[in-house]
Parts: sequence; C-alpha cells; structure tokens
Amino acid sequence: MYIYILTNPTKTVLYIGVTNDLTRRLSEHSSGRGDAGKFTGRYQADLLVYFELCPDVTQAITREKQLKGWTRSKKDALITAFNPDWNTIDLETWSG
Repeated sequence: MYIYILTNPTKTVLYIGVTNDLTRRLSEHSSGRGDAGKFTGRYQADLLVYFELCPDVTQAITREKQLKGWTRSKKDALITAFNPDWNTIDLETWSG
C-alpha cells in the first residue's frame, strides 16, 4: 500500500491519498484534471511529490489520517526531507 501526496503546479495545494497501485491512481488523477467535482481536478493537484510504502491497508489508512491531521508546515517539511526541490516524481525514473 502507498500513501502519497500530490500538489498543483504552484504548490499551493496538497492532496493526500492511499492506494494499492500508485501508477494506476496517478493516471486516474491526471485523467480527471479540470474536473470541478473532484478535489484534485478542481485544484489541478496531480503532481506526485511524496510517497511511502506501508505493509498493509490498516497501517496505510492510519498513516494517511495522521498526515491529514498535520499542519501545512509539517507536511511541507516531510516532503522537503524526501524530495528537497519538490520535483514531480516520475515513478519509472525515481531514484530517491
């Protein structure tokens, strides 16, 4: 299971999610770009800047809830520690 954070081009919005297939889920977010009925579409938040693996769904959901409860500054620090320049992560070429 993956916990992931997406942002928009101006890095003003963060979206936190959980999935068992990160590649598929990113594709779903990208295909909904501009869809005003969905958070990621409305705010164009489809740029992956952070992810982590969890061994099972229960731990992943617990971690997602934890991250969602954090302040923006704490989330920013987490992303920066993992991805200092907040570059969009391409899963095929990411070396961490």
